[in-house]
Amino acid sequence: MSSDLAAIVVVLAALIVVGLVVLIRTRRVVATPTERAVHTALHTASLAARSLRGGLGAESARDALPPLRSLTAAQGVALYDADAEALAHDDDPVWTTRVLTAADAAAASALAQQRRVLVNDPSGPDSPVRALVAEPLIAGDAGAGALVVATVSRPGPGMLGAIAEVARYVSDQVELAELDASRARLDRAEVLALRAQISPHFIYNALNTIASFVRTDPDRARELIIEFADFTRYSFRAAGEYTLLSDELRNIDRYLTLERARFGPALDVKLHVAPEVLGVVLPFLALQPLVENAVRHGLAAKGGGSITITARDEGTDCVITVEDDGVGMDPELLRSGDIDALDPPTDGAPSRDESAGARVGLTNVDHRLRAAFGNDYGLVVDTGIGAGTKVGMRVPKFRAGVRV
Repeated sequence: MSSDLAAIVVVLAALIVVGLVVLIRTRRVVATPTERAVHTALHTASLAARSLRGGLGAESARDALPPLRSLTAAQGVALYDADAEALAHDDDPVWTTRVLTAADAAAASALAQQRRVLVNDPSGPDSPVRALVAEPLIAGDAGAGALVVATVSRPGPGMLGAIAEVARYVSDQVELAELDASRARLDRAEVLALRAQISPHFIYNALNTIASFVRTDPDRARELIIEFADFTRYSFRAAGEYTLLSDELRNIDRYLTLERARFGPALDVKLHVAPEVLGVVLPFLALQPLVENAVRHGLAAKGGGSITITARDEGTDCVITVEDDGVGMDPELLRSGDIDALDPPTDGAPSRDESAGARVGLTNVDHRLRAAFGNDYGLVVDTGIGAGTKVGMRVPKFRAGVRV
């Protein structure tokens, strides 16, 4: 019996060894030449993209030259800016003074005509370069630069097509970089717009409120001045695009301290915040306009009321709501950009200009949320004339590239 068991063990061990050998051999099967070529091309293209996604400048052009030279299989590569000024060329000896002069002229011509320019024997019959191929880099509808390739043989249709595709790829990366820069400029402009919206309305009322306490309650006036200074320092700081929820809530507390001094006990504020979401990152001044909108457009018209700010944990997201029991807004006004076409508001409703200001502020915040986190993270507004307003936002707890 023991000998049979031993035989079975030996057979099983042999089968396991055979299986491992087959598995190892299977895993060691190398890719085909075509697969290797595709992998190499994609990897090289990714290296070029990494350099160019920051925009087309002297440093990025210099970093992009080695992968671009590999992609074009050329002897030499040079990149030019939108003014046909040379940004960088590789260190190959083919770039003699005469060849560089011809490359400058070819880049300028390609940009001016927005089409390929081919120059044969750029420095004469004894030229170390048989041809220069200049392809314009087009971002949108405008020339963003030029790619000039030097070849030691006459380029055939296949090589010309490959150079054109590489130039198109570079153009796409430059255009994406310009879109990123435009979005960053837009974000900064929208933050400036929100700051401008805060300044004329709130600052005037805050200073008037502080002035009213100077004689009757100097200590209270001093406290309010400190709160006002801290609020404006935060709101007008030269900071990045994002902030922590805890910092935004701290600044909102300063704002509400000043507004409570103005409204007195008529303004009731409730705050419900889960401690685990205080470190959530959100666009700078994304929450402040919602609270200011609740006070300015919701409660001021009726002389006060209550505001409830809630921030709760919902799995991978944080859900923040600002709710007031004020006069509310016409839902159609929020959906329509044609403010003047609306009928006059009913009694007790906010004026057309006030509602327009509220809508612009909400639109601004909604756009910035969607730009930062995607279309699933815009504002949700629940309102009606005389029914108060509830504005909610959903913010992911973590998003790659979004940090303070």
